[in-house]
Amino acid sequence: MKLTVLVDNNTYIDQYYLGEPGVSFYIESQNQKVLFDTGYSHIFKENAKKMGIDLTTLDYVVLSHGHNDHTLGLIHLEGVKTTILTHPDICAPYSKSEFEQKWNCNFTKEPYWINSELVYLGEIPRVTSFENKEPIGYQIMDNQKVDDYVYDDSALVYKTREGLYVITGCSHSGICNIVEYAKKVCNDTRILGVIGGFHMFDLNEQSMNTIAYFKENQIAELYPCHCVSLKVKAEMMKSLPVHEVGVGLQIEW
Repeated sequence: MKLTVLVDNNTYIDQYYLGEPGVSFYIESQNQKVLFDTGYSHIFKENAKKMGIDLTTLDYVVLSHGHNDHTLGLIHLEGVKTTILTHPDICAPYSKSEFEQKWNCNFTKEPYWINSELVYLGEIPRVTSFENKEPIGYQIMDNQKVDDYVYDDSALVYKTREGLYVITGCSHSGICNIVEYAKKVCNDTRILGVIGGFHMFDLNEQSMNTIAYFKENQIAELYPCHCVSLKVKAEMMKSLPVHEVGVGLQIEW
């Protein structure tokens, strides 16, 4: 499998791609082409073009959750024949009915295997005591405002003979919750690597417990990006194998 970063907050010196506060990863797995999130604007397409990546032949667009910095770029894929794979509660940048008018859609809370090595996790069980304690704004349900715990937040997992690689968007459901569910879905406790946003900005209970969890699981490759602050990355680097992420990064597993 090969993963290419099309959108991230960070860009590399002397690599002249565009960056923005969002996420988009292009994944090639078993002759299938998967776009994981689309960032906030059109730049995922501009960067893909510069990299020689053809986004008109995508098999799947997987949306990690409904926030604009992960989905708003989708408006620039209108007319591309592909399948949208995401949680049924997602509602941005379109309503569910609008999604279904524009693309083939697979809305699921259950894990869905794209192929024998790549799985979308669906809705993540919240099992840790230190993650996702506070709502992220609110949502409208039955014409009423309710707290939004971003239950549509999900992730991808790449399953190898040696272990698992977890690919996340923002980890609003908690990166440790995601990893624990990945273990369960894939029936494998070996976590080789994690790439994506962990939604951690301060050195608090969540971030310190997450660092301890990563150490306990002996994760060999960590690629924190997008919504992980420099302060948290610096603390991680004291004891963990943290790699820099930027637009244009390519990882082959």
